[in-house]
Amino acid sequence: MTIDLGLMLAGMLAVGFLCQWLAWRVKLPAIVFLLIAGLLLGPVSGVLNPDQLLGKLLFPLVSLAVALILFEGSLTLRFAELHDIGSAVRGLVSYGALAALGLLALAAHVIAEVTWPIALLFGALTCVTGPTVIVPMLRTLRPNAKIANTLRWEGIVIDPLGALFAVLIFEAVVSHQEGHTIGVFLATIASGAVVGSVAAWLLGVALRRGLIPEYLQNYGVLATVLLAFVAANTLTHESGLLTVTIMGIALGNMRSVHIDDILDFKENLTTLLVSLLFVLLAARLPWPLPGHLLWQGLAIFAVAQLLIRPLTVAIASFGSALDWRERALIGWVAPRGIVAASVSALFALRLQELGVPGADALVPLVFIIIIGTVILQSATARPLARWLGVAEPEPRGVLIYGADTVAREIGKALHEAGVRVMLADDDYDGLRRARMAGLATFYGSPASPLAERHLDLSGIGRLLAMTVHRERNTLACVHYREEFGRDKVYRLRVLAPEENTERAALTNKLLAPPLFADDMTHARLIDLLERGWQIKSTLLTASFDWSQFLAQHGAESLLLFSVEDKGVLHVASAKRKLEPKVGWTAIALVAPAASA
Repeated sequence: MTIDLGLMLAGMLAVGFLCQWLAWRVKLPAIVFLLIAGLLLGPVSGVLNPDQLLGKLLFPLVSLAVALILFEGSLTLRFAELHDIGSAVRGLVSYGALAALGLLALAAHVIAEVTWPIALLFGALTCVTGPTVIVPMLRTLRPNAKIANTLRWEGIVIDPLGALFAVLIFEAVVSHQEGHTIGVFLATIASGAVVGSVAAWLLGVALRRGLIPEYLQNYGVLATVLLAFVAANTLTHESGLLTVTIMGIALGNMRSVHIDDILDFKENLTTLLVSLLFVLLAARLPWPLPGHLLWQGLAIFAVAQLLIRPLTVAIASFGSALDWRERALIGWVAPRGIVAASVSALFALRLQELGVPGADALVPLVFIIIIGTVILQSATARPLARWLGVAEPEPRGVLIYGADTVAREIGKALHEAGVRVMLADDDYDGLRRARMAGLATFYGSPASPLAERHLDLSGIGRLLAMTVHRERNTLACVHYREEFGRDKVYRLRVLAPEENTERAALTNKLLAPPLFADDMTHARLIDLLERGWQIKSTLLTASFDWSQFLAQHGAESLLLFSVEDKGVLHVASAKRKLEPKVGWTAIALVAPAASA
């Protein structure tokens, strides 16, 4: 039966969305569900045959999709941030990555008996972890801050660097296979670097000078990336992937070029491309895998998991501030992701065309590593972290969306009470004042794709949406009610209940309860603080309980939070009236006469 191309593409989009949604619900990397869906649609059921469906369009479409994925990943590498990532991360993404590359290549060559060119490509592709698989795993793993930061930064930095490793090795393999001299290989590398740098510079100038209107910037960047990719391949064969990788790194490190909106667009586009690409590529896998290839892949996976990763982590983290327990957990967690799967499939297509021996084994071996690391580590990392004593307890910290006076004062009060606090906003001046007060900050919306990569939520389990923008508060509440739970998300009213429209009031009630009291608004809280009201923290005792606090500070005092002696935070809201007990710390808003 012949299936219409449009119907099949629409169906793949729907399947990709369902896989991404399922991954979001169960907090696992989407790549696992996408690969399983591709296997079920392709070799298992025979519904999807990519080669028959797309024909000669398959290679160009995969090439363009991978080019955009590599460009988006390269945009996130900021050289200015490398100074602050710590010696362990620097070791993991430099000589640690090279050691892993070599050992993985050796394992593939010895166990699977593939040629050295294919083995080196396998090593370059599988030494890479990425934020798209690390971040979902960290949410369920919940290790201590040192481990979380090390794993998160390793994924962020090694993602584009690993792509660069893989592209360079691929260029060398292709150049050798086509009988080119070392001069031709170097010319290919030089061409890709020059075209990528020039394209990034021209695009950066256009963005910096406002030559492209804001509503066309994403379109312009997309067109420029694809044009640079095709132009580089036309100028020097196979230099396009290096071009877009260099282009992303160069553009991401240009000064005075605002790329946050572009990065958001590229991340959303990458989600779409990855969903289509992984289903398509998994559908091309032979099934069942040849017995020898399956067992060889599993053996390589066992060596990578039990020997190579712990060894490279031990080497890279030697002399760092990590203790042996933290190194042990980091040595266990190294899921592979987007770069390995997408780039390996593209490389395999090209190498099979060139007749490189063993090219057909590259994708199955890489996919076995991907599925094995994600499934095994997702299932075992949390129990291992608990056994090693490096898991965070139940997250009790607070993410505050906002950085104005109200957010800073509440953040300071919670911080002084021993609660972990993170302020997130795009108000640079407000965040600067918060940092001066000793509070942790994140520049940007906590519901943005950028926050998915860079916002450290270790130890944090509640959201207080406190900006003056009702729509932004709503978006943050929607985003985090699944992350933290519906009972851990709160909002500070922007409008009084009588000022809310019926539709807005209904929406707000469904999202999150109002903070502190039903009639408390952001404007009223600002007014009280400006009139001299203060946020006061008091440890309640048998001789000075809550009733005596009210007697001393006034019955009009408003209880905001209470913190148990074990550090458990309780938040006052319109739906929850607190009754602080002896031994708890009460955080309340008190009148000026009472606080004097």
